Order: sequence, then C-alpha cells, then structure tokens
Amino acid sequence: MILSNRVNTFGQDLLRRHGMRVHKIALDAGFTCPNRDGSKGTGGCTFCNNVSFSPAAGTRLDVAGQIAKAGAIIAKRTRARHFIAYFQAYTNTYADISQLESLYREALAQPGVIGIAVGTRPDCVSSDVLDLLVSLRNEGLEVWLELGLQSAFDATLVRVNRGHTLAEYRETAQAARAHGIPLCTHLIIGLPGEDEYHYHATLDSVLQIGVDGLKLHPLHVVKHTLLAHQWRRGAYQPLAQTDYMRIAADLIERTPAHIVYHRVTATAAKDILLAPAWCSQKWNVLNGIEQELRRRGTQQGSRAGESHNIAALQHVA
Repeated sequence: MILSNRVNTFGQDLLRRHGMRVHKIALDAGFTCPNRDGSKGTGGCTFCNNVSFSPAAGTRLDVAGQIAKAGAIIAKRTRARHFIAYFQAYTNTYADISQLESLYREALAQPGVIGIAVGTRPDCVSSDVLDLLVSLRNEGLEVWLELGLQSAFDATLVRVNRGHTLAEYRETAQAARAHGIPLCTHLIIGLPGEDEYHYHATLDSVLQIGVDGLKLHPLHVVKHTLLAHQWRRGAYQPLAQTDYMRIAADLIERTPAHIVYHRVTATAAKDILLAPAWCSQKWNVLNGIEQELRRRGTQQGSRAGESHNIAALQHVA
C-alpha cells in the first residue's frame, strides 16, 4: 500500500526533481500572529493551539539548533541528508523584512538545507516578502509559500475567527503565482457549519484561483482552544475517520494530477488531543485513503477531466 502510487505526494515530487530524498524540518522562529496580538484579534482561531500543528512550537532552540537536532534524528531514521526548512509555527511573514531575511538565510546556511517553506496567512504577505522569496528562488533554492485558507466561505472564516477573507487569499495567491513562487494552500475538512458541499466548493475556488500544492487537514479538537469548549458542551462534533477518508479520496480524485499534495491528513499528540482519537494515528488514515482509492480503482485526477496520471508523473525526469 503506497499512497504515492495514487497521489502526487510532495516526497515523491522532491525525489523526482532533486534526485534524492528531501525531508521537511518544522521550525518555530518565535513569530506571533495578528489574530493573537490584537492587530486583527485576540485568542487566535477557535481551533488553534499551535503545538498541535507544529511539534517545534515553543521550542527554546534557535533556528540553527532546531535544524541540527531534527536533521540528526531524520538522518538516523531515514538516512536522508537534505532538508527543507519549514517555518511553520504561527505567522512566518509577520515581521520586518530584514528580520525575515535574516531568519530565512540562517536556516538556508545550515548543512543539507536546500530550500524553505514559509507558512503564513493570506493577509500577511507584503510585496517585500514576495520579492524576498523570488530572490531566494532565483538563487536556485527550493521555495514554497504556504497559505492557510482553510475554507473559501467567509461565513466559516468568521465562525472560526480566522480574521481574513477569501478575497485576501485570492489577491495574495495570484500575486505569488505571478511572481513565480510555488504556492501550497491549506484546507481544513470538518470545520463547524460545513459539509461536503463546502469542501468541494472550497477546492473548486482554490483550483480556479490557481495553486501548485495542497494540504488537507481533518479538524481535530485540542486542549486550550475555544473549539474544545464547544466540543465539551456538544456544539461541535468531529468527523468520523471513515467519513474523512472518503471525503479526502473524493477531493483527491477531483484534483489535477500535476498539483502536489504536501499532506492528506494531520495529527496531534495524544497529550493535547481531545477528539477525534483517530487523529493520533497518521498511518492508519494514510493507508485508509490509499485503500479507498484502490477500492474505487481511481487516483488523483481521475475526476479532474484531464489525461495526466500519476504513473506518467513518476517517469518525468
């Protein structure tokens, strides 16, 4: 059971393009978020305890130390020696441009680092940030801009206290792609008030705007969040594992094969996860999505109205 036989995965995409295994190292560079510091709001998104998304969140090591520590672990486990520095925790473009360049270049200066991925919000990407990412890309580095959209429905974005709109996402996404910066968009399945109509319509919006990569996340309830309070009083019910795997397979089938899936599920550590329990078992979910696609006899792009397929991509030099 190999997911990359049916999905254009980021790991295989990197292997095709670089001829070697490349792993991401998640970093916490000490940023905050305008939805937490009062600039746009306080408390952050209703589901946000950043530790659940970023194992590095809250670390005391500097960027170089985090890369050295994680790189040693990855090398021991997989023998991989090349990495992408993933600025993941909170909003990683939310600082003065000189500070951003210093942090990005500190990461890029570490042994084995061949590029960066920068996770941020659609409303926190200035023209200076885009110019900086272009300059790094022009140096031959792997560069990805990762935007957390989560839903294309403004009513949902208000409901979960995102603090940005679809229009802001569209503007930033189009600007990034106009600059030639590869764009990865994060989508959450299972947000309060949404159903399968919303998930498919959100995918349609993102594809219409233009995107190079996608991340799918099942919404999970973690400690110390407003969503946790909503869940405890019965105001929110997480998706069942079988439903998530079916919906993920549906969306993957409708995604053109050239778009790279950086992630098709997400997990949280058991010490902070409240529900659903299956979100602590990544491989069960990955295997389940692969099995569902195999049962259907389909793959990424099967319902996207195109002739490309995963096997053809795997033979691209």
